[in-house]
Amino acid sequence: GQISEEVARENCHLNIVGLVGSIDNDFCGTDMTIGTDSALHHIMEVIDAITTTAQSHQRTFVLEVMGRHCGYLALVSGLASGADWLFIPESPPEDGWEDLMCERLGE
Repeated sequence: GQISEEVARENCHLNIVGLVGSIDNDFCGTDMTIGTDSALHHIMEVIDAITTTAQSHQRTFVLEVMGRHCGYLALVSGLASGADWLFIPESPPEDGWEDLMCERLGE
C-alpha cells in the first residue's frame, strides 16, 4: 500500500535481486553465500599458523570458529586441516564424549 499503482506501472522494468551476505553458508538455493569463502580462507591461514606452533611445542590446541547455528565453517575447516575432534551444532556430541576425546588425544 505504500507504492501507488501508477508508480508501480512506471517502474515495472526494474528487476531487483537480493544477495545473502552470510559467512554461515546457511541459505538454500546457492552453492556458497557471500563471505563464506573469505571466512574459510582466513580460518585456514590461522590453522596453518597454529599447527606449526602446536607441533613445535608438542601441544594440543582448541580452535573455535565462527558460525551461529550452522557448522559449515567448522566442518569444512576441520576436514581440510585433519582435525582430531570436531563439534558442530547440527550433530551434538553423545554422552561420554569427554572420555572418547581424551582417549583419542592420548593416542
